[in-house]
Amino acid sequence: MRVTHADPRNLTLSKLNMHYGEPDPDCSDILGSIRQKGVLVPLIVQETFSDGAIVPGHYGVVAGRRRWLATLSVIAEGIDVDDFNVVVLDPDDDAAAIEASLLENIARLPPGEVAQWERFVQLIRLGRTPEELGVTFGLSDVVVRRILALGNLIPRVRKLYRREEIDVATTRQLTLATKAQQKAWLDLFDDPAQREPRGANLKAWLFGGEAIPASRALFKLDDYPGAIIGDLFGEDSYFTDPALFWRFQNEAIAAQAEALKAQGWTDVEVMEAGSYFASYNHVRTPKDKGGKVFISVTHHGAVEVHEGWLTAKEARRAEAAAKSGQDGQAGGEAGGEGAKSERAEVTLAQQTYIDLHRRAAVRAVLTEHLDVALRLMVAHVLAGSRYWRVESDPLGAGSQLAADSLAASAAETKFAAERLRVLKLLGASGDGEVVSRGYAGGVSAVFAKLLSLPDPDVLAIAAVVMGETLAAGSIEVEAAGTYLEVDMGAFWTPDDAFFDGIKDREAINAMLREVGGKKVADGNVTEKVRTQKAILRDFLDGTGDRPKVEKWTPRWLTFPAGAYTRRPFPPAQRAKVVAPLLKRVRALEVTSGADQPAA
Repeated sequence: MRVTHADPRNLTLSKLNMHYGEPDPDCSDILGSIRQKGVLVPLIVQETFSDGAIVPGHYGVVAGRRRWLATLSVIAEGIDVDDFNVVVLDPDDDAAAIEASLLENIARLPPGEVAQWERFVQLIRLGRTPEELGVTFGLSDVVVRRILALGNLIPRVRKLYRREEIDVATTRQLTLATKAQQKAWLDLFDDPAQREPRGANLKAWLFGGEAIPASRALFKLDDYPGAIIGDLFGEDSYFTDPALFWRFQNEAIAAQAEALKAQGWTDVEVMEAGSYFASYNHVRTPKDKGGKVFISVTHHGAVEVHEGWLTAKEARRAEAAAKSGQDGQAGGEAGGEGAKSERAEVTLAQQTYIDLHRRAAVRAVLTEHLDVALRLMVAHVLAGSRYWRVESDPLGAGSQLAADSLAASAAETKFAAERLRVLKLLGASGDGEVVSRGYAGGVSAVFAKLLSLPDPDVLAIAAVVMGETLAAGSIEVEAAGTYLEVDMGAFWTPDDAFFDGIKDREAINAMLREVGGKKVADGNVTEKVRTQKAILRDFLDGTGDRPKVEKWTPRWLTFPAGAYTRRPFPPAQRAKVVAPLLKRVRALEVTSGADQPAA
């Protein structure tokens, strides 16, 4: 025979119980007691077998049927009930089980918990240990600790519990409270205009929000600088500072994501805290077939790693790409199409914003490098381009916010000033575009005007015309910007349109790492996109107690362009195409001893 505790939901009625096969009895007379104090007298049970093997944690009730059924009724009401104490009989001793079932009808009620605590304290002062108390009174270590935990209550709280003015669940939570917290709770209890928190709500009140068990931590508790309150029942411990916990937990999650990537997983997605991983919307996919890892995190801090999955849409795309490759139709092109179908790092609107600002900076710098502008124009003439007809790039900003951003940029201001000067050189009135104006007299009149201008003025006109016909989002922008080493920081600053367009959590977290450092980024890896954007803006503006970071340019806008994820980002892909071409140009320049090709 041994003493342990069991979940009432894992019990069944033993066939050896004297009431087996009878209708369920009326338990209403003990429901109130169980709601208040739980089950105090241990049930007598036997182990449950399945296919000849013991089922761990599952028992058949030999004695204590009414207490067990009443407990199930209380659980059905939504009340959280602790596991109760059970005495497990030897599996082969059926005679003892029958005797226990008969004796159950004459068992007397035990004393209340407060009275037990008073006697336990006296015995401990006389030299008894908690373990000896459990053996003497047939109680498990958990029950003994729960009774002794009442010593953490101030006298008045114990008095209220003894009078049953406080239920057992509330009393359990108050044993976790400091003396000051208990007094504050009593102030609410005594105020008729207030409603004191009880049960599960009391735990949230004690911890200033959601109670997070220490068992949820991915990090070493020895490295944690904050306070952890131990459950006085000896069952768990809780973090007192949720914000500090989440900083350390997020850092641990980020480290885990990096470790998974080091193991060969090409894509590890940390889901937003509270998001549910719906396996039914995903398809099992091994690592070598492009499977991803999803890390889900609950609001209570629990972390679960889901290795080898793709969303249903991604799985269909991968299957189609693989089939195209097997069919051998346009070999490399089929693979390219598969890559194109993958979710891009940025939205189409954000891509337009990026393309416009990059083009604006390149054509502004072109006005200072007339020889380069002339060569670019000649290249357009010889090879043709998207807009060499001649007309200006009609790409719109996509949104009013992006249009306002572009109009206010230093690059557009500089280019507009140079364009106005060029129009005056051509004798044109007003402002606006240089090309497609319908000049009076046609080509011959413009030709005559150009003949009367010196070379520097003609080159200046050529640079503006090149700028107006330079297509945003083109490989020409990437080539010219990289060759000229355009400093986007001189022309662009982060604005509302830029932040409004960011939708990708992985990308914004990578930006946060650039600006605020690895610790800040890892500490917020599961936060919402808008939260991480707000932190990034704090660093850039020097607000929110963050040190101000000057002249930051995201990889999306630099020359050459860079990406933040392994997913498609067109400017970065164009930069890879341009890089070997410009490398050969630089080598030729070194060989010829010239810094730049002659005009």
